[in-house]
Amino acid sequence: MREPGKLTLFKTGPSVEVRLVLLVVVCLVLVVVDAHWSVMAPARRALAVAIYPFERVVLAPRDALEYFDSWSHAATLARDEQDALRRQRIEMAQLSTHSAQLAAENEQLRRLLNVSERISQKSVAVEVFYVPPNAFSHRLIFNKGSRAGIEPGMPVIDEGGVVGQIIRVTPFTSEAALLIDDQVSIPVQVLRNGLRLIAFGSDEVGKLEIRYLSGNVDVKAGDTLVTSGIGGLFPAGLPVGQVEKVDHDPGTGFGMAIADPLSHPERYRHFLVLQVDVSDVPNPEEIEHELAN
Repeated sequence: MREPGKLTLFKTGPSVEVRLVLLVVVCLVLVVVDAHWSVMAPARRALAVAIYPFERVVLAPRDALEYFDSWSHAATLARDEQDALRRQRIEMAQLSTHSAQLAAENEQLRRLLNVSERISQKSVAVEVFYVPPNAFSHRLIFNKGSRAGIEPGMPVIDEGGVVGQIIRVTPFTSEAALLIDDQVSIPVQVLRNGLRLIAFGSDEVGKLEIRYLSGNVDVKAGDTLVTSGIGGLFPAGLPVGQVEKVDHDPGTGFGMAIADPLSHPERYRHFLVLQVDVSDVPNPEEIEHELAN
């Protein structure tokens, strides 16, 4: 009879220890045979083919997670690259624009230097600080004032010709009334024949007027107007404008010439202020009052 509490696998036959030794020996023999000969290769391949579907089923959640992670990473990477390219294009466009602007300013400064070398008068180079927000006047505020030697009454020029006249200064800034301001006037003469006239700012935007011309005055379209030097503030010979047309009023017997300024203050940021003698020029309040009247 079987003793209580004693577990037996077989009713008869070799003992458990003998069977264990035999199984170990068989395993070792199979390992040696498989290592030196390909006897077990067909069985291994058949077993691999049989269990492959089960492997795919078991690994499906892992593969799905890896695919989703790779897709999400690729989408994020593509968005980051798009943003980087977009920023790069914007930066390149800004650099290109800034480079072109610097090249244009350098070219204008070289032209101003050539102008200052041709003029014997001392001058101060200024830059536009800001433009007053007033649609009914034409003024510019420069970044230099009385500390740089600028005084009211001094003319402002660019490479094209006369731009305007300083009307007010502070220690650090100065205000100029442009030539086309309808309250400004400047003594001019026709370069072709030396005829002396007075040019005013026009009600027509961006134009100059020469008023009260007699019927036989020798002024015609295409004539160049330059400063006459009368008054001492504007040196003689500075370009002012070019006559566009001459209109005569049969009722009054007078004519009026319309001219285009040769300067372009709306295009540039740098100008020259000529340091002429302005000892006889009224103070800024008187100049502003005269311009207003």
